[in-house]
This record gives sequence, C-alpha cells and structure tokens, in this order.
Amino acid sequence: MIRHSVILKLKSSISSDEKQAFFDAVAKLSTIPEVQKFEVLKQTSPKNKFEYGISMEFDNQEQYDIYSNHPIHVHFIQNFWINNVEDFLEIDYVKIS
Repeated sequence: MIRHSVILKLKSSISSDEKQAFFDAVAKLSTIPEVQKFEVLKQTSPKNKFEYGISMEFDNQEQYDIYSNHPIHVHFIQNFWINNVEDFLEIDYVKIS
C-alpha cells in the first residue's frame, strides 16, 4: 500500500469562486478507479504555513503510476494546481513491516 499525501497552501490572490473550482477539481480525483481512501482535509495547527491536505491510497506502485498519468489528474495539475497553489509538500508513504 502507498499513501499519497499532499499538504498545500493556496495563493492568497485567488477568489472564492476560484477556490471553489479548485476543490471541485480536487474532488474529481476521487473518481479515478485506482484511488482509495480519498480525503480532503483542512489544517488546524498554527505550527506551519500549510492550509489543506489531500490524502489517498493505492494498492501498489503500478496503480499510483496509473493515477499520476490519468487524464483527470493531468488536467487537474495543468489547469488548477499550477494556477492556484502557492506552496506544497508531497509525501508518499509505505507501511513499515
């Protein structure tokens, strides 16, 4: 199992409509068949600058690669991520046996 997590901060210049469109596009990522345990989270700690988290799981590297190259994901990155995200941290985990 691979847990893919992205922690992000949106650009302060985006409008509320752009923010809503961004999160609508994020939700569409959950429709990619390989995606499991999809969550969108709001960061609550004042300890860091990030605002939101997106988390999902994949059974294996092959499924993760299919997701990464899926047209829905590629469209999201090109049309929403690049235009709206100021900073992010991406972490991919595997369970320690």
